[in-house]
Amino acid sequence: MRLPEFESHDGLGLAALVRSRQVTPSELLEAAIERVEARNPRINAVVMQLYDHGRQAIAAGLPDGPFRGVPFLLKDLNGSLGGVATTRGSHFFADVVPPEDGALVRGYKRAGLVIFGKTNTCELGLSVTCEPQYYGPTRNPWHFEHTPGGSSGGSSAAVAARMVPMAHAADGFGSIRVPAACCGLVGLKPTRARNSLAPYLGEAVAGLVCEHAVTLTVRDCAALLDATAGPVAGDPYWPPPAPGPFLAEVGRDPGRLRVGFTLSTGNGAPLDPACRSALEQCARLCADLGHHVEEADPGIDGAATWATFRTLLTANILVVLGGHPTKKRMPRAGEVEHVTLNTARLGEGVSAADYVRATQAGHRLCRHMAQYHETYDVLLTPALAAPPVRLGWLDMMLEDVHEYWRRVENFTPFSVWFNITGQPAMMLPMGFDGGLPLSVQLVGRFGDEATLLRLAAQLEAAKPWFDQRPPWIETQTKS
Repeated sequence: MRLPEFESHDGLGLAALVRSRQVTPSELLEAAIERVEARNPRINAVVMQLYDHGRQAIAAGLPDGPFRGVPFLLKDLNGSLGGVATTRGSHFFADVVPPEDGALVRGYKRAGLVIFGKTNTCELGLSVTCEPQYYGPTRNPWHFEHTPGGSSGGSSAAVAARMVPMAHAADGFGSIRVPAACCGLVGLKPTRARNSLAPYLGEAVAGLVCEHAVTLTVRDCAALLDATAGPVAGDPYWPPPAPGPFLAEVGRDPGRLRVGFTLSTGNGAPLDPACRSALEQCARLCADLGHHVEEADPGIDGAATWATFRTLLTANILVVLGGHPTKKRMPRAGEVEHVTLNTARLGEGVSAADYVRATQAGHRLCRHMAQYHETYDVLLTPALAAPPVRLGWLDMMLEDVHEYWRRVENFTPFSVWFNITGQPAMMLPMGFDGGLPLSVQLVGRFGDEATLLRLAAQLEAAKPWFDQRPPWIETQTKS
């Protein structure tokens, strides 16, 4: 493949090659396109090829940002690119074309990123896998029969397959973190409102949804957040300002942190021994690095938390489906997947009082976790309750909507807590089980991405993961 060094660098590394004139943005773009063309047929991660869009952006002149010339992919759900359809992984929404870029995309462009495609997602982001009827399933690059996670499964699979060093992602109940965990990547859900949802939304799903990215390295995660973070006039709420550039936290001594960990799923879901082992190994590593580490379950009522989430989600999905910008009607049978329609029907039973009670329950959880963080700087949890499941198990064509959501909750019991509280939470790869990635979740105080990034960079240096890649990728790169 051309530019074999393409895969030896993260995003900042590629940008450094451009600045030193060792490569041009056009050469990087063509190298990325070549990898998409060669690898995507096996995993179905990129569903919209915008190659000419990328070439035209380079020809027009790129801003001199921190990622100037680095190829980049948008998730086909929240990443609004003006004049290009945002299908949301759905037949029903395939005709929706945003008239202008979203604030996040504008940030990506200012950073010098070259957008050249869109990645697969489940319909409306309603799953922790990526198997839409519209585009077909995305496969995990580490094992083709297993899920890459979701809803940002296409982005995670593309990065894990080394098509790009990072890609856009969004998280409403785990959709950055779950696919990052399934694919062995860094996945940070920032503090609520750290990245603006303007101009199309003030909040999404009662403030549960955050946008950012999946990356190969902690420093790319930090630098990209520097490039996009910040409120837009009219946003309904703003997070606490960061103490300084996020990138400056990478490599900074975190000091002796107070780290609590839990092995409790909160909702009674069983925890796979491999996931338990990954968490315990990370806890020991934190202790070896000099931190105070102890088991300290925050005592979250998982059943009540998921009930709160379902109330907020179902009412919001009902509004989303009924608010189609061109059709101006609810979908008919067969126009959306069974889980999508049946989740909206559950929303028809949510009263205004139910919704208020759910928001109040969420606020109580915020207070609960704030009290926990008076003692502990960081909470460690397993990433998932089990290694990546097989494709088909989380099928959104399942008729029984309650069984579907039971499966979601049992596979990913640790993620939705922190969408409700708005805290920053990130996944880091910690090993493998049967060839599938295993990860852990780091959770920080509201507004405190800085501590997470310091600890994450320390763990990355102690147990590097950058050179780990699917064996078939290694073979193809050398051919």
